[in-house]
Amino acid sequence: MLSMFFSALGKVLLVGLLLGAGLPALFSLGIRAMAYGAGGAAETSHAPGHPVGRVLGVLCFALVLAAIALGIAVIVSSGFGYRVSFENVIPTFVAK
Repeated sequence: MLSMFFSALGKVLLVGLLLGAGLPALFSLGIRAMAYGAGGAAETSHAPGHPVGRVLGVLCFALVLAAIALGIAVIVSSGFGYRVSFENVIPTFVAK
């Protein structure tokens, strides 16, 4: 029983760290990448902008928005008596 408790505690800790610290860290990485992509006054070196920075920034923001949308979908689907299934690559709503 105690081993099951610590196993579940580890899973909760991992998800908490990933979502609690990982998403804000990914968002801040996106902000930094957008500053690198803008260049000029956004950078301390006043170097010209890099298109790679903008692409990385948009990718970071897209991942954060996808995680938020997935979280909202799980919460709303549970309220309507459905669950989100990951049996296929695309998440689908399945009746409970």
